[in-house]
Amino acid sequence: MRPRRRAPARQGRRRSACTGRYGVFARGTQGHLPRVRRVTAGATICDTSSGRRKTVAVGFFAHVGAVARKDLRVELRSREVVYTMLFFGAMVMLIFSFAFVEGRTGKAIGDVSAGLLWISVLFAGTLGLSRAFDREREDNTMRGLLLAPVPRAAIFLGKAISIAVFILTAELVVVPMIGVLFKAPLGRDPVALVVALALATIGFSIVGSVFASMLLRSRARAVLLPVTLYPILVPMMIAAAKATGAIIGAAYDPSVAWFWIRFLAVFDVVFLVAALWFFEALVIE
Repeated sequence: MRPRRRAPARQGRRRSACTGRYGVFARGTQGHLPRVRRVTAGATICDTSSGRRKTVAVGFFAHVGAVARKDLRVELRSREVVYTMLFFGAMVMLIFSFAFVEGRTGKAIGDVSAGLLWISVLFAGTLGLSRAFDREREDNTMRGLLLAPVPRAAIFLGKAISIAVFILTAELVVVPMIGVLFKAPLGRDPVALVVALALATIGFSIVGSVFASMLLRSRARAVLLPVTLYPILVPMMIAAAKATGAIIGAAYDPSVAWFWIRFLAVFDVVFLVAALWFFEALVIE
């Protein structure tokens, strides 16, 4: 008996398969699968041009960076949050420089410069925080982020990083104004000053992002955000003012400054862990 010959495969019917994390994807020789640009961690996809397997590992921090880049790109196009914070912070510092003056000389009092710095940052940061999340509500972006296959913790960290960048940008204007208007010695201990500013800004962005996300759907969010946020930030603001005052104040004391800087670091770690733990429940509610 003659062996049966196989019929030649019809052109265009030959298929190649590429197995992935979520099943088998078939691709014909004449057709192509659409390119997948967003994939989950550990997914295996086909290269439509050569049929080779490509494994794209998208980690947790890649999701964090994607959320943060989204906010920063939107702000680079609109420039409404940063400009609002810069203008408000500069106006607050300018008004304070005329309010806190010595009676005889009429010069601004330098001993209050640390406290006024953080009052200005607090008000400007709250304004920017509220405006940034109002934009998420108006465009319904937060709902899309929550529906995306992204960990909720990554969404939170991305939002907190973008808020921290906005506040640091405002501080680039407010801090030099302290040196000009109040004659504060900013170059006395620049390392400690930068660390104190960074840790306080991180703490503010962490706590602020949690409360702003929680109040996103509230009609009275503009009133409730400062009322709920400021009591939680009181320890951080006191520590930031103490650390900054020990650096740029009349009585320079690096040991006191670093003590309060360590307090700021502990504050950031505690509230970061708590925020990552409760953020998903808060945004779902």
